[in-house]
Amino acid sequence: MNNSKTTALSHEHTNLDYKNQPVSDDTFVADSFANEVKGKKGLARIVKATGYSIDGFKAAYKFEAAFRQVIWLNLLLFMVIIFMPFNVTVKMVLVIASFLSIIVELINTGIEASVDHTSTDHHPFAKIAKDVGSAAQFLALLLLFVLWCMALSNLLF
Repeated sequence: MNNSKTTALSHEHTNLDYKNQPVSDDTFVADSFANEVKGKKGLARIVKATGYSIDGFKAAYKFEAAFRQVIWLNLLLFMVIIFMPFNVTVKMVLVIASFLSIIVELINTGIEASVDHTSTDHHPFAKIAKDVGSAAQFLALLLLFVLWCMALSNLLF
């Protein structure tokens, strides 16, 4: 990390709406409002975290066509896995790859939402962020495709 950025975070922005907690002599960690309203212990935190996760699924499904496509694709693939005569190991690998593609799409959706929230102007860094998220999803789907091809070819040969 650039030393001037560390100084800017620790000394110039002391008037922000959240508390700064010292970690060492020159570094502070933000204690944000969101951190204060979360349940900090026990079952209440798990229940709140589960609610936030459900809200995330709902938002991704409602606002992101790519997420809906990945969900429906993987539901179809899960149905096929049930009826195909793959051994248990192959089925587990295919399920893991399906979950990975859903997870990566959720992360990609989060990146896109964060970038769009920051600014809808065309900016090279915004493009990089969105393109890298898209590339990650491409690789997850490519992995899913390759594993399915391998599993199906194993049945034929």
